[in-house]
Amino acid sequence: MDARPVVILLLWYPHLLWAAGRSVEDTLPAKGLDEVIVTATRTERRMGSLSVPVTLVSREVIRRSGSLRLGDILSEQTGLAVVQGFGRGIQVQGLSPEYTLILMDGEPLIGRMAGVLDLSRITVTNIRKIEIVKGPSSSLYGSEALGGVINIITDGAAASRIGADLRYGRFNTSDASAEWSGRSGRFRLTSFLNHHASEGYSLLPNALQKTVEPYRRATGQVQLGYLPSSRVSLRMGIRATDDRIQQSILVQNLGAQLLSRGMETNRDLNLTPTLTWKPQERLTATLRGYHSRFASEQRLEVTDRGTAYADRFHQTFSRLEAQADLRTGDHAKSTLGLGMVQETVRSNRYDSLQILRSARNDYFFLQHDWQPDDRSTLTIGLRFDHNSLYTPVWSPKLSLHRRLGDRWRLQASVGRGFKAPDFRQLYLNYTNLAAGGYMVFGTQVAASEMRRLKEGGQIAQVLPTFDQLTTLRPETSTGINAGTQFAAAKSFTWKLNAFRNEIGNLIMTDIIAFRTGGGQVFSYLNVKSAFTQGIESDVEWSGFTGLRLSLGYQLLQTADKSVMRDIRAGKVFARDPATGLSQRLDRRDYAGLPGRSRHMANLKAFWESTDGKWNVNIRMLYRSRWGSSDRDGNGIINRPDEFAKGYLQVNASAGLTWKQGISLQGGIDNLTNYRDPLNLPGLPGINPFITLSWTWGQAFKSTITKNQKP
Repeated sequence: MDARPVVILLLWYPHLLWAAGRSVEDTLPAKGLDEVIVTATRTERRMGSLSVPVTLVSREVIRRSGSLRLGDILSEQTGLAVVQGFGRGIQVQGLSPEYTLILMDGEPLIGRMAGVLDLSRITVTNIRKIEIVKGPSSSLYGSEALGGVINIITDGAAASRIGADLRYGRFNTSDASAEWSGRSGRFRLTSFLNHHASEGYSLLPNALQKTVEPYRRATGQVQLGYLPSSRVSLRMGIRATDDRIQQSILVQNLGAQLLSRGMETNRDLNLTPTLTWKPQERLTATLRGYHSRFASEQRLEVTDRGTAYADRFHQTFSRLEAQADLRTGDHAKSTLGLGMVQETVRSNRYDSLQILRSARNDYFFLQHDWQPDDRSTLTIGLRFDHNSLYTPVWSPKLSLHRRLGDRWRLQASVGRGFKAPDFRQLYLNYTNLAAGGYMVFGTQVAASEMRRLKEGGQIAQVLPTFDQLTTLRPETSTGINAGTQFAAAKSFTWKLNAFRNEIGNLIMTDIIAFRTGGGQVFSYLNVKSAFTQGIESDVEWSGFTGLRLSLGYQLLQTADKSVMRDIRAGKVFARDPATGLSQRLDRRDYAGLPGRSRHMANLKAFWESTDGKWNVNIRMLYRSRWGSSDRDGNGIINRPDEFAKGYLQVNASAGLTWKQGISLQGGIDNLTNYRDPLNLPGLPGINPFITLSWTWGQAFKSTITKNQKP
C-alpha cells in the first residue's frame, strides 16, 4: 500500500491536538434562517453558505405533491432526469445513474442492476428531507459520486407522535404506512412500516404480458437512540425491505414462444450503529458502522415443458468509518475521516457457478474550510482510496463561496473523480425475462455468450457496437460548477449555475444486438472522451397570500469527442432510408450522447389558505426529445426515427386538513395522459389517487411556512 496516506495522517494529527486545546469562536456558520445541509460537506452548514450547487426537498413539499416513490419526487427537480432502463435511475447533469451516489441517512444503498439503483424500491412516506448535491463529490464520498450525491434523510424521534397514511389509486395501487416515535428519559425510538402494491398495467392493447407486472413492496425501519450524557450519543438504525414481483410472460427459446410463470424477490437489510462524542465544543468525533445485504432471486418455470430458470444475486457491503470535526482557528474548520469497506458479490450472473468475488477499499479524506474575511469561504478537500481492484487514487476538490452584499452570492467549485470497472461491467451474464427478455453481458464474457446465442439461432441482428467491444479502461472525470444566487427580501430568489464535466474513458451501456423475439442484448463500451455541459436556473417567488411559484430550467449539451472529430473531418455519413443515398453529416446533425435531453423545465405552483385547511398545487414537467438507439449503424444519433419524443407531464393535487390531525388529499398524475410504452414504461398514463392521513401527538404543520420552498 502507498505510504503517503500514513505520512499525511501523522503530520495532520499533532495539528488537530494543538488546535483542540485552543479557545476559539466558530465564525463559519452563515447567519440567517436558511436550512442546514449535511451532505455537501459532511458537517452541518447553512445552505446559503455552501460553495457547491445544492437542492433541498422538504417533507412538506413531498407530502403536498402526493409522491409515493423516490423517483416521483426527484423527477420534479431541476437538472434531474429519471431514466428508464434497468429500473428507474437518476441522471444528474447529463451523467448516467451509476455516477450518482444515493444515500439513506448518510449510508450508501446497494443492489444496483447495470449500475442503476431502482428508485421504485424506495418509499418517500417517512422522508424528512432530501439533500441533492450536484457535481463531483468524490473528495468526500469516493468513486461512486462523480455526478453528485442524493442523501435521503428519514424521520428521527424528534417528538412523540403516531401517524398513519392510506392511499389508493388506479391499477388497484395501494400504499399504507404507519409510524410511531417517542421519548423516555434518555432513550429515543422511531418505527415505520410501509406496504405498497399494484396489479400492474399494460400500455399495449391485447398484449400477452404486462408492461409492469403485479408487485408488492414492504419496508420496515427502526431507529433507536440513547444519550448517556450531553456529550455522548448512541444510535442504531435497522431498515429492511422485501419486494415481490409476479411474472407471467412469454419466453423466447430458439424462435418459439413458451409460457412461463414465476416470481422475482428482492430483499435488503441495513444496520447502522453510530457513536458520537463531543469532548469539547470545538471538537466532535464520530464512529460509524454500516452493514448492508441485498439478495435478489428470480425463478421462472416454463409450464408446458417443466423446465425452470433461476437467477441469484447476493451482495454485501460492510464499512467502518471514523470522522473528527474540529474548529482549528477563529476562521477555520477541519474534517478528517478514515475508513475501510469490504464488498462481496455472489451470483450466477457472472458465470454458471456461484463464485464469490470480493474487493476491499481503505480510504481517508481531509477537508478544510477557511474564512479569509467575513464574506468569503474557501474549502479544500482531498480523498485517497486504495482498492484491491485498481491502483491507489487521489480525488481533490476546491470550492469558493463569496457574498457580494446582502443579496448576491457567488460560488464556484472544481473537483476530480475516478471510477474503475466493477464486477458487473466485467463479468455480468444476466437475462431478465420479466422485462422483454433483455440480456446484459460484461465485456469479459460478451464474445463467448454472443457466439453461443448465434449458434442457437437466437440473434436476429448484430449491431456495429458489438465490434467496438474491448477491454474496459478506468474512467476519470473533472467537473466544474460556477454560479450565483440572488435574493430580494423573502419573496424572490434566483439561482444560476453553469457546469461542465470532462470524462475520460466513459463507460456506457449500449445495445450490441437484438434477439429473435425482439429482446435487446446490452454490454459496456468505453467512450474515449466525452463531456456534458450546461446551465441550470431556478426562480422562486411568493407574492399573494399563500401562493408560491417556481420555475426551473436546464440546458444540456453532451458529446463523444472522437465523434465530433470525425464529423469535422468529414468521416461520418448517414443513409436516407427512403432513397438509400448517403450524405455527409455536420455538427448540427449530431445529437450527442444517447438518453440525454437538450431541454428540461418545470413550473410549479403551490397555494394554501390562510387558515391552513386547504392547499392546491400543480406541477408541469417538460422534457425535450432524446436519443434512443442508432438505427442506421453509423455510431451516432442523427435520424428523426432514432429519437424518443419529447413530452409534457402535468400533475395536480388538492388537500383538506382538520384540527384533529386528519387530512384528505386527492390528485391526478399525468393529466395529459402521455404514454410511450417503448421509452417510458414507468409512465402508465393518467393516474388519479386519493390519500387519507392521520397524525396524533405533535402533529405535522399543515402549512408551508415562509422559509419552505416548492
